[in-house]
Formats: sequence, C-alpha cells, structure tokens
Amino acid sequence: MTEPSYLAAVRESYDTVAVDYVAHVKNPDELDPLSRAMLGAFAELVRGSGRGPVADLGCGPGKVTAYLAGLGVSAFGVDVSPKMIELAREAYPELQFMVGSMTGLDIGTEALGGILAYYSTHHTPPELLPVVFGEFHRALAPGGHLMLVGYVGNGERLRPAQGHGGHAVSYESHLLPADRITELLGQAGLVVVARLVQEPGEGMKRTIASFMVRKPESVPPSQGGGTGTGASASPGGPPSP
Repeated sequence: MTEPSYLAAVRESYDTVAVDYVAHVKNPDELDPLSRAMLGAFAELVRGSGRGPVADLGCGPGKVTAYLAGLGVSAFGVDVSPKMIELAREAYPELQFMVGSMTGLDIGTEALGGILAYYSTHHTPPELLPVVFGEFHRALAPGGHLMLVGYVGNGERLRPAQGHGGHAVSYESHLLPADRITELLGQAGLVVVARLVQEPGEGMKRTIASFMVRKPESVPPSQGGGTGTGASASPGGPPSP
C-alpha cells in the first residue's frame, strides 16, 4: 500500500497541534443544539439497528467517541495522528483507540453498524473521496448508518499557514458543495436520508453540512462500494480549515 503524499502532511500537522487542539476544541455537550441533536439521532439509529459497533474515523482526542459511548453506543476511535491517539487513550482509558487511515482499518467487510466521520474528510483531495466512501460502504453492515459532518463550499482549496496554538501546518482543506458530496456518496452505494445545512453565524465562520446516510439492506451489483487505498482519517471535531 503506497501512502499518498498529503497523508504525511496531515499526520505531521496534527501531531504538532495536538495539545493545543484538545484545549481549544469544544466538548460535544457544548455544541449548538442542532449539532447535538444530529449526534443524538445518529446514536439512536445505530443503537436501534443492532448491527455492530461504530467507528469514529478521524477521532482526534476522542471527545466525540466518548460522547457517543455516553449515549449508549459501542464506539471506538481511529486517527492518523499518533499524538492524537495518545491523548485520547490518556483521557478515555476505558475506550479503544488506534492509529490508522480510513482505508487502512483492520476491520472486516460489513463489520460495522455505524461510521462517524466528524470533520474528518475535508483534508482528503476530492479525487480520492470515492475511495473513502467506497471503503465506508465496504465496512458498513447492510442497514448500517454513516454520519458525515464537515464544512462545505464551492470547491475552495484552503492552505492555512497556522493551526491551533499558532503552530505551522502543511495540510490543505477542500470544501465541496453539499450536493457534490451527496452525489459521491450515492455513487458509492450509500443513500443520504437526511441533510442539515447550517449557515455561518452565531460563532460559525463557514457553512456546515451534516449528512445522515444509510447503506441499503441490499445493493444492486452495479452499485457496490469499492475498496482502495490512499484516504486519511484526520482528527475529529471542528478544526480551522
């Protein structure tokens, strides 16, 4: 498996900002009511399905993973940043966290009842999103649920010079239109059942979209999700893109 060049930049950047990131990113119970409601709805859906655990891909310091666990969900976290995983394990020793990328998980096909991608796909170049979403499809059990949350835009490619705490970072962020993300999920054989778009304001600098997604119970062969390599799990929680 050949690692794409952008993944090293994401790993190094989040290792560098990890401690300041934990200090500045809100706990989930401090989020706005709509964001908390979407997380609560996702937890209810995966609890009701009984199809397996939830992988929090791009879990960062584990705050959202622990929040899901507090809502009665069997959840574990995966992140590309070893430093983030170290901090998550220290903060939540009762939960499982591992270093890995979105296409490098040691998880069997159809093994997950849910996937949470919480502000964790925006560093992935758009041309690799089909790989990521195809792997989501592969890992989810039929009837499983995906919640994807992130900033959206009109194709902006952002290159911030600094991350949390003023540290230099080298990652990029890609802000796609919500309709394009919906289209790509559909091409991977996943169905968007609900979508919430929150406009800038009240402390939010950019437009945020939350997607509630489901893998159908049965999928026509022509729509089966693919697998591949080259997508990262980047730290979860609203970052500065």
